[in-house]
Amino acid sequence: PPRHAFRQEDRNMKFIIPALFAASAAAFTPSSFNGQAVQGRVATKARMSMETSEDLAVLAKKLNPIVGFFDPLGLSNQNFWDTTSEETIGFLRESEVKHGRIAMFAFVGYLVHANGIAFPWAMSLDGTPFPKVSSAPEAWDAISDAGKLQIFLFIGFLEFYREVACETHYMKGGKIGEFPAFDPSVIPGGALNLYDPFGISSKNSDEKKEAGLIKEINNGRLAMLGMFGFLSEAKVEGAVPLLKGVIPHYDGDFMAPLSTSILPF
Repeated sequence: PPRHAFRQEDRNMKFIIPALFAASAAAFTPSSFNGQAVQGRVATKARMSMETSEDLAVLAKKLNPIVGFFDPLGLSNQNFWDTTSEETIGFLRESEVKHGRIAMFAFVGYLVHANGIAFPWAMSLDGTPFPKVSSAPEAWDAISDAGKLQIFLFIGFLEFYREVACETHYMKGGKIGEFPAFDPSVIPGGALNLYDPFGISSKNSDEKKEAGLIKEINNGRLAMLGMFGFLSEAKVEGAVPLLKGVIPHYDGDFMAPLSTSILPF
């Protein structure tokens, strides 16, 4: 390829990487949207539904009556970033639901790639097809670094939008696992809402919504354990006896998302 093409790609990378980190960092900073601070959206604590460790014990019995409340590290009694215990619990609850959803997507994706299923259209503008591989990690390795950075940038945008566009932040008593509706005035053309794209959940009763969240948390936990099993067996054959000979060995590095590190070390 001509040398100027590499210079252009390098300039694109220099633009994308700072934007990516800026969007991701929004999850840990007091952000604002349309000039309105997130912290200022809730007037009094009486309007909040802040959960305590006692509430977690009640929730744990609903999730699993046999195991019950399980917090060996005592995270529910911590105060992250000099916040209150209730705010820390909000952060932990949101993190669990979010990671559970990601794990459920990942579990299904792993099964899809393990069966050699791929989209029939081109993966990139140069006509490169989606890879047909035996495992999801191999499919990720087949994506170019430019494509991976675009995925990270999109995820960073979703994180940013979740942090700043909700009426009440999850660390301030907001709904756990809620994703704000896409505002057509902000996103040209609008988009299907991720939280309830077809308006099905909004028609359910409060009891049905609560039962659905219980199921989602349990399924998310199971999916996280399932992904740990897949990845463990892929690196150490026989680590999960039930998966021996089912999950192919993976020679790559799960902790290296890019083929070339962007870090200076």
